[in-house]
Amino acid sequence: MNSFKQLGVSDDYSKALEEMGILHPTEIQMRVIPELLTSNTDLVGHAQTGTGKTAAYGLPLLQRINTKVSQIQGLILCPTRELGQQVDKQLFKFTKYSEKVFTEAVYGGAPIEKQISALKRPTHVLVATPGRLVDLLNRKAVDLSNVNVVVLDEADEMLSMGFKKDLETILSFLHEAQNKWLFSATMPVGIKQIVNNHLSAGAKRVVVNPKSKVNRNIDHQYIACEDADKLNVLLEVLRIQKESRGVIFCRTKTATTTLTKQLQAKNIKADCIQGDMLQKERDKAMRAFKNENVQILVATDLAARGIDVPGLAYVIHYQLPDKEEYYTHRSGRTARAGQSGVSLALVNSKELRSMRYFEKALNIAFHQIRLKQ
Repeated sequence: MNSFKQLGVSDDYSKALEEMGILHPTEIQMRVIPELLTSNTDLVGHAQTGTGKTAAYGLPLLQRINTKVSQIQGLILCPTRELGQQVDKQLFKFTKYSEKVFTEAVYGGAPIEKQISALKRPTHVLVATPGRLVDLLNRKAVDLSNVNVVVLDEADEMLSMGFKKDLETILSFLHEAQNKWLFSATMPVGIKQIVNNHLSAGAKRVVVNPKSKVNRNIDHQYIACEDADKLNVLLEVLRIQKESRGVIFCRTKTATTTLTKQLQAKNIKADCIQGDMLQKERDKAMRAFKNENVQILVATDLAARGIDVPGLAYVIHYQLPDKEEYYTHRSGRTARAGQSGVSLALVNSKELRSMRYFEKALNIAFHQIRLKQ
């Protein structure tokens, strides 16, 4: 099946997809959409970051909405504000030619009173971060009693960010929901527990590229250099990349801020997002990056969750992450929607051992790059 219409997507939604330049379904979309359109089912989708999961669950969810009923019928849980906003915008674009489905996004870092007021309007689909949704439930400011579809998007990220208890609380409100769809790039123990506790025993399982936990269109490279040389090596890499845009990852907030200032001092259009920044500052940096006013975004792992900027040429690991899941999600910022990209690690002698571990754990191969002297 090489069209969305063949998968059962309505003409109105197919027209919107064509206008967005989304013409051919990805593997996860081909395997999931017909299943979710035709029957009530619990489903676990295991696929790498950047494979089109939002359309895979978003289109079936939108087609299930009864627009004559103004209550919340679909709930999408996301790990970060940035991903929630992105999903909200994507759903809005999908509905350009269809009956209007009203979505609302709620998340921390924004005034809760404004969100409570917005939820008094007709809302069909709620996109939420777990922490903010629990706050709204505690205030009895949101009604989930009519929800029939629950989506856990990037479920492994929600766990790694410490939302397991919040997820358990939210799912306890949703026993009656006939459709629980969980999507995750990795399947740690905590995810398996949620599946066992809250999804039906007969939940469908769709695994895409089980031997490749990381998108196959990513070229994994490394440059061996000690910490004292990393900045100069990075500057040479950026010079070679010219106008290409990318994300540079650091492990700590301090390193992120310091590196951003060092790049700015070299007249490189760089900005950063990290957890100590005010939400409005993070939003401003993301807007500048998406609008191409900023060429380089420097980020910590948690702050960068949910970044989806089309056409990023590369990600650079200025410091390797501590966990293999973080490497998966970092790398997944490039090579999205069928494109190719580069994931380049600047590694010191200690990090070389971590890199070799990632090769085995993620079934990938790094090849060494040597800069011309």
